[in-house]
Amino acid sequence: MNKFNHDTRCVGTSAFGIRMPIIKEGDNISNIISDTIIKATKTKYQPLTTNNGDIIGITESFLARAQGNYITLDDIAQDVAKKFPSGDVAVAFPILSRNRFAKILEGIAKGVKGKVYVCLSYPADEVGNAIMDEDALFNSDLNPYTDILTKQDFRNKFGVFHHPITGSDHIQMYEDISPNIEVVLLNNPKDILKFTNQVIVSSIHIRHRQKQILTKEGAVAYTLDEICNTPSEKRGWSEYGVLGSNYSDANRLKLFPRNSTEFCYNLQNLLKEKTGKHIEVMIYGDGGFKCPKTKIWEFADPVVSPGYTKGLEGMPNEIKIKAVADNNKSNPEEAIKKAINDKNKSQGFYSIGTTPRQITDLLGSLCDLTTGSGEKGTPVVYIKGYFDNYLTTAPQE
Repeated sequence: MNKFNHDTRCVGTSAFGIRMPIIKEGDNISNIISDTIIKATKTKYQPLTTNNGDIIGITESFLARAQGNYITLDDIAQDVAKKFPSGDVAVAFPILSRNRFAKILEGIAKGVKGKVYVCLSYPADEVGNAIMDEDALFNSDLNPYTDILTKQDFRNKFGVFHHPITGSDHIQMYEDISPNIEVVLLNNPKDILKFTNQVIVSSIHIRHRQKQILTKEGAVAYTLDEICNTPSEKRGWSEYGVLGSNYSDANRLKLFPRNSTEFCYNLQNLLKEKTGKHIEVMIYGDGGFKCPKTKIWEFADPVVSPGYTKGLEGMPNEIKIKAVADNNKSNPEEAIKKAINDKNKSQGFYSIGTTPRQITDLLGSLCDLTTGSGEKGTPVVYIKGYFDNYLTTAPQE
């Protein structure tokens, strides 16, 4: 007989994509989300149950669209022109992307009075998008830490390289955006100063270090999160600037949402009123996962979660069941039960043998994979049982 009564609890963590109506700017999505959750509890097909400790994830674009958080290319150009009134500007280490960066670059080029040097890292960008064949680089006489390549240098040595997924030739695509753009390939931030001392650091996760290196060498440097990042009644804005933005139409970008944490607490309070349950809330963007085939990180946003409620802070504090079982072969279930109970009594941090990650990063990846980016129509994800463990037999009432 199973002493842990698993016959009464066979399902652990579960994630449900919640179908939402198509929203528009100005919609009160807190009401829409909470009303849809109530509706989901009453449907005949897979009715949802709500419990204390459940989690709701809302994709960042759902909130940003309701906020009307858009900017035009002219908005970008005006902000860039204020920061760099004259001269050439380098755009350093952007990701290779059509919908994530190409329109940002177009806005930057409109605001720069001189030449725009787009400095691409090689053989790939920071999230793994290749700009050349890595084996070809390895077999060449180039030193990627010191050698600078012009577009013609690159063509002479390696020809035309097409992105393995999109088929894009990013070097040509970026140069075609504006006649004042010139692409160079380099990896040392200090080498940018051979072209100009005015720089827009366009990397995502390593931007602060690169800006620090450049400013220490005397450059005037800004990061993408410092463009269109101040409150304005005339245009959209985000605490993350144009980082995390996405293509909207030929002349507009959708920004990362603003005031995300405030929204999460407001929705949490509303859900408490309507359901009587304490439900954690988070906004999520890209999950932090990597495609094993292409070696590309699916993480082009500045953070996985720009806003969340207090119950989602920190990292999981867990034992590793398989490690305990392997070391207690005579009675593994009793050993697991004792380890979990001992952990719960202790103030120490366990997670021995598990990879330490923030809870919001783990949940954001779960939500992102559940929602997808296509036609599922589920920009809200409802998660149950995430904080349960092997001994949990009933949900929190």
